[in-house]
Amino acid sequence: MTAFLQFAFLLSILLLSAKMAGYVSIRFGQPSVLGELLVGVALGPSLFNVMHLSFLDAEMAEFIAKLGEMGVLLLMFLAGMELHLHELTRNLRVSAFAGTLGVVVPVLLGWGVGSLFGMDQAAAIFLGLTLGATSVSISAQTLIELKVLRSRVGLSLLGAAVFDDILVILLLSLFLALQSGAGSLAGVGLIAARMIAFLALSMAFGLWALPWLMRRIAHLPVSQGVLTLALVVMLAYGLAAELVGGMAAITGAFLAGLMMARVPEKERIESGFHALAYGLFVPIFFVNIGLTVNVRALQTDAYWMTLVIIAAAVLGKWLGAGLGARLGGLSLPESTQLGAGMISRGEVGLIVASVGVHEGLVSGAEFSSIVATVLVSTLVTPPILRALFARSHAAAAGQTVKRDPTRVQAIPPKEETS
Repeated sequence: MTAFLQFAFLLSILLLSAKMAGYVSIRFGQPSVLGELLVGVALGPSLFNVMHLSFLDAEMAEFIAKLGEMGVLLLMFLAGMELHLHELTRNLRVSAFAGTLGVVVPVLLGWGVGSLFGMDQAAAIFLGLTLGATSVSISAQTLIELKVLRSRVGLSLLGAAVFDDILVILLLSLFLALQSGAGSLAGVGLIAARMIAFLALSMAFGLWALPWLMRRIAHLPVSQGVLTLALVVMLAYGLAAELVGGMAAITGAFLAGLMMARVPEKERIESGFHALAYGLFVPIFFVNIGLTVNVRALQTDAYWMTLVIIAAAVLGKWLGAGLGARLGGLSLPESTQLGAGMISRGEVGLIVASVGVHEGLVSGAEFSSIVATVLVSTLVTPPILRALFARSHAAAAGQTVKRDPTRVQAIPPKEETS
């Protein structure tokens, strides 16, 4: 079988499985992303191991992973396009508090857990930094399905994810610099300056140059010129976020979508991206997260440590980001929802953990615990968010009925008894 036929076979299996699992998940009252994540775990080395069938090339898994990375860029771009810049700035205080405490609290808890189980200080601190990371793509997809992305919670959540990304990268860079002995505070300051430069340049280009460029392209006799330019801008922002700002590419894609939401061609771009993303790339991204996890490889001798790390990861983000949102001015139910949306670690947690393995800061047992934490935190986030928003909607509907006398049936007079 040729390489192309192998790819066609594998892609058809993954796409069909993702859509079927998403449908089943919706039928059970859960977001479709939960089913796509679970079917990825089932198709991966944990159960069926379809990526390592005898007639498939070893490089096929890497190619599927690249498609998944494109999927998360498209997802965050679409999330940015659903928002407006002034909406995010209105919730800047909440985002700053939630993003900051959403890093500080789990980092401290992770350091405490590592110390409790006898890790040396460097490994314990790195465990805390791993728990401080957040992958908001899972939560963003869930909020999109629930149609609450533009709520105060959704806006604050996306803003908090940007603060989270910046703070984790700064802390991780500072930690690695001090560990190597070759770094300094000046080096960390340079990283912060790069971040500021990237944010300033991306905002300036998006506010002034991008609308003019889109207008010019829209009038050229080029097939799908607007959509192609939008794709190029998304990829360029992702590259600049990594190479210039030292940030995650998904942050750049989100900013690109936020800037693209201001152009007159927004509807054309959104329609094209939606079909491209959800028809191919986004399902592959969610399935691939499950494909990267091997439950069989989890070491049972670290059972208790794994359970404690999972608890610290979930509660640390939920309580830390939730407390920050409360201090920022959100109500208690809204703060609870935002904190839950920050729980997922996803691919970001795995990336940070792999850095620890490369630097010799994470052992095999500790890495297994982190992988289990990433899997559990990613799987529990969608159902928790759905349950919290369902409860909030039910409470709001009940209050509406009480306030609207026209919706309350008149009580018939009590019959007199002889």
